[in-house]
Amino acid sequence: MSYYLNSENHLDPGPIYVRENGQLHMVNLALDGVGSSLQKPRPFRLFPKGFSVELCMNREDDTAQKEKTDHFIFTYTREGNLRYSAKSLFSLVLGFISDNVDHIDSLIGFPEQIAEKLFSAAEARQKFTEPGAGLRALQKFTEAYGSLVLCSLCLRNRCLVISEKLEEIKSFRELTCLDLSCCKLGDEHELLEHLTNEALSSVTQLHLKDNCLSDAGVRKMTAPVRVMKRGLENLTLLDLSCNPEITDAGIGYLFSFRKLNCLDISGTGIKDIKAIKHKLQTHIGLVHSKVPLKEFDHSNCKTEGWADQIVLQWERVTSEAVKPRETSEPRAAAQRFYGKRARTEALGKCPLADTHMNSSEKLQFYREKAPDCHGPLLKREPVSSQESKTSKKRALEEPEKEQNNSSQSAKQKYVCLAMEDWDLLNSY
Repeated sequence: MSYYLNSENHLDPGPIYVRENGQLHMVNLALDGVGSSLQKPRPFRLFPKGFSVELCMNREDDTAQKEKTDHFIFTYTREGNLRYSAKSLFSLVLGFISDNVDHIDSLIGFPEQIAEKLFSAAEARQKFTEPGAGLRALQKFTEAYGSLVLCSLCLRNRCLVISEKLEEIKSFRELTCLDLSCCKLGDEHELLEHLTNEALSSVTQLHLKDNCLSDAGVRKMTAPVRVMKRGLENLTLLDLSCNPEITDAGIGYLFSFRKLNCLDISGTGIKDIKAIKHKLQTHIGLVHSKVPLKEFDHSNCKTEGWADQIVLQWERVTSEAVKPRETSEPRAAAQRFYGKRARTEALGKCPLADTHMNSSEKLQFYREKAPDCHGPLLKREPVSSQESKTSKKRALEEPEKEQNNSSQSAKQKYVCLAMEDWDLLNSY
């Protein structure tokens, strides 16, 4: 600055500013010395009013800036200073793969511990809620890990979630419990046809309460088991209650479920209850229960697995799309967001199902446990000679009857298929 003030042959450098005692002053070069300008200080505004300055580290887009800042963890110390530390290489690679998880070829053979962290990272970035990429990403995990992604799925009274996320729901494999109660699916729904797929052959508990099913839907659901011995062959619990269009003929299709231990047909259109009780006891070994069974408590079937939070996200998105924002409760929504209120409260009840259950008799059946063969032996009384002779005759007659019954049953195996069953078989 002294060079410009003392030299005579110099170009005009423009205004020169001096800061003194916290105030900014401009030096007037037209005067003879600097002292005269400093004697009469005049405050000067560097920028006019309404002028704004934006400090930019780089002129790239926001995604590039986010990628650069995403490599650091910013924290504040007790003194209020900003402190940052670099993330580990593992977290950086995990974040990059989770952002591009839909482009992965396959995850088969990948370690389960790392896959779980990758799934949670992709879930935190809401990759599974994207329209196209979410389905592809979810299929990569379900193909490789099956029941670890989701082993139990509860969609009770969530018909909107089923209609909006049907392809995502069909991608789940190796489920053991599936609750579709109060969804009004009907006989021709695509999800009911998907139940007969080999991907859901591991289902042991199936709840189809109040789904507008009829005998045709039950026949379609049991056709693969009756004809091809596949599908829901491992089913142990079945709930068909509150389906008034299921009649005595529809119950006859359930005899193909040989592993069935619990059956609920309350609120159906069955007329001859005594005959149905006798057939279920003779064909499958199910006994009518006078007391409501605890196995049919719907709180037993919950959504469990890595993707349990994804189902809640689907439900929240579909509910927000249908309900207007004025009618939503902001306080309750905030409590559910922070985990202070359970989300099961938002599930509605089935008024039609409740009326059927109150008006009709409970028709719940269960399989009795076999008696313990290792118990204490009973004392036998001496048997007379006549009784011994009759027992020998019965022992000789029993194998002959068994042979006749086996030949009859072998003939029945070839006659049991009707034309409707063949049509169903050809449709598959």
